[in-house]
Amino acid sequence: MIINTIKKVAFLAISASICMGSHSCSDAFDQPTGLIESLDTDTGDEISQGQDLTAFLNDRGVMMQAFYWDVEPRFDWWDIIAEKTDAWAAAGIDRIWLPPASKGQSGGFSMGYDPSDYYDLGEYFQHGTTETRFGSREELDNLIAKAHGNNIEVVADIVMGHNSGGGSEFNPYRMKETFTLFNELNGNASGMFNRGFEDYHPNSIHEMDESALFFEEQDLCHLQDNVQNWFWKFDNSVAKYYKNTVGFDGWRFDFVKSFSPEFVKAWVDEVGGWTVGEFFDGNADLVRAWVADAGVNAFDFPCLFQMRDAFERNDLSILQTGDMLWKTNPAEAVTFVANHDTDREPVIEEEYKLFAYAYILTHPGYPTVFYLDYENAEFQAKLNDLILINRTIASGELEVLYADNDEYIALRRGEGDNPGLAVYINRNGLELSRSVATQWTEQELHDYTGGITSSLLTDESGTVSLKAPANGYAVWSVK
Repeated sequence: MIINTIKKVAFLAISASICMGSHSCSDAFDQPTGLIESLDTDTGDEISQGQDLTAFLNDRGVMMQAFYWDVEPRFDWWDIIAEKTDAWAAAGIDRIWLPPASKGQSGGFSMGYDPSDYYDLGEYFQHGTTETRFGSREELDNLIAKAHGNNIEVVADIVMGHNSGGGSEFNPYRMKETFTLFNELNGNASGMFNRGFEDYHPNSIHEMDESALFFEEQDLCHLQDNVQNWFWKFDNSVAKYYKNTVGFDGWRFDFVKSFSPEFVKAWVDEVGGWTVGEFFDGNADLVRAWVADAGVNAFDFPCLFQMRDAFERNDLSILQTGDMLWKTNPAEAVTFVANHDTDREPVIEEEYKLFAYAYILTHPGYPTVFYLDYENAEFQAKLNDLILINRTIASGELEVLYADNDEYIALRRGEGDNPGLAVYINRNGLELSRSVATQWTEQELHDYTGGITSSLLTDESGTVSLKAPANGYAVWSVK
């Protein structure tokens, strides 16, 4: 492997991008880091060195999903994330997406997706604990302040489709007892946003909404005034409290298939803030329709599933032909490789993840990095290289130059003084080369990932034989 012939030392601007721990790079993925010294330690030949990409830094960033399912240790998570914001900011993270911050029915074991008291952010003793799984209110406040000090926005995860942890009451619409009573004595110690059976389905005005796939008896009815008032209309509504008092900057809406997009739109129209919805579906037309109706961004699940198919089937032409949100709605597409749900039974297996990150971090859309992937000692330096590339030369119109089973080459044409890039993904066990036409005439090119250590020259028409390492990728731009 090429990685065995070079020393990995800091060269590019993000000097903090250093592999953690003592693990060697995975044998299943040969890609070296771009942090290399100037001489090949075996041959003594000079290794290509590119220009400082920070000259092309723009205002784009990358979001970090700052949690995984069942984070450990319990009660310390806010402090753990706060300590990482300095390094994340230096790497180019401009937003962190936090798990639902309020108290859930599972108390100190809850990941927040079973919301009980939206105003208990680790302040009230209920469901067996005062702190949430992630820590205390004071620790949350400290995390948000630390992130803001690093110019990182903080995104709140909002679960407004269903509730858990209320008290039992007779429900005349179901003619039985249901756990739909939320007050100071029953799962809502804050006393804010008290609820009863009329606020759930069915009720006097509404049988059900778009979906009630789970938590059927605690499926909130967003047509009820009490629900709308407490979620976004009142001066001390959940939306305004989280934004104006707690300090959240934006929103990730959970399981948006379970209620109408008009309610996401109403929330955002009322309080603003960067927003993304979880419309969990591989059908790009359905995701596009939801984006149009809600007026906000969506996670690009179609892109996720197309990448899975491309890498698992060893058919990289799917990356060119597959229908993805970013291809029609780049400004509204939030691309990702894994999240807290998809990584428990991985949609994209670990051996393919760096290919997927090379794809989303060189292509249009707003990319998200998953916490466990970034903390992987074999991935972090490579991800930092790709994040820097994303924030600099991943610019301009995209054109796919070539795609087949094991090769994918795409060009970003750049804008103004920004030269753009060419990304070459190679799933073959051998180093490959392919002649393509670029926008760079009679230019020397450098691979800014370090996958190929020698430079290349384009001719007077911009044609060049690009190279990619065996079972790896290269990102080429002018030297």
